Amino acid sequence: MAKLNAAKADERTVPEAINIGDRAIDNLAFIRDTMERSTSFTAVPGYGGILMGATAIVAAYIATAQTALRESLITWLVEAALAFAIGLLAMWQKSKIAGQSLVSAPARKFALGFAPPLIVGIVVTLGLARYGYFYVLPPICMLTYGAAIVCGGAFSVRVVPVMGWCFMALGAIAFLLPVSYGNLMMAASFGLLHIVFGAVIARKYGG
Repeated sequence: MAKLNAAKADERTVPEAINIGDRAIDNLAFIRDTMERSTSFTAVPGYGGILMGATAIVAAYIATAQTALRESLITWLVEAALAFAIGLLAMWQKSKIAGQSLVSAPARKFALGFAPPLIVGIVVTLGLARYGYFYVLPPICMLTYGAAIVCGGAFSVRVVPVMGWCFMALGAIAFLLPVSYGNLMMAASFGLLHIVFGAVIARKYGG
């Protein structure tokens, strides 16, 4: 009888078995999410991107009204400087709100990935403009800017490199179109893509 009572007591005190596999999967998911957050630069501006897109559409309208390709280039260079200022200011504001430093490790990785293709694009653009090859500048600008976004976006949220690939796709298409479509394609890429993806980033990633 004593043995029977002891066996019943043991049955009552034995805890429910824990599935080690489920616990391991939960831990791995937590670790992966933590690592992604710690290594991703999330201060890419959404509302700033929308504003950059709006100014690009205005620039495309002005450039289309120009009679000389050199004048169109000057219009786009002014727009590039304006867009850079808007993007930098919006990025600083968003990082300040989110409490993420612009000199943090993720921010430095983003900048180091973004800068080289962008610098190449600037040098190639100015070099081709010097020799009068204005008609090839729109697709080159789209391709190199898209490459910069893809490389920098590797250290940011997933939608950023997707935007970069869209820029590159439109740049490749622009090479196949007549020269007269240059400003239209610039409006579609630097204008509409910035607005669309800016809205997505603003909605899903805090502004």
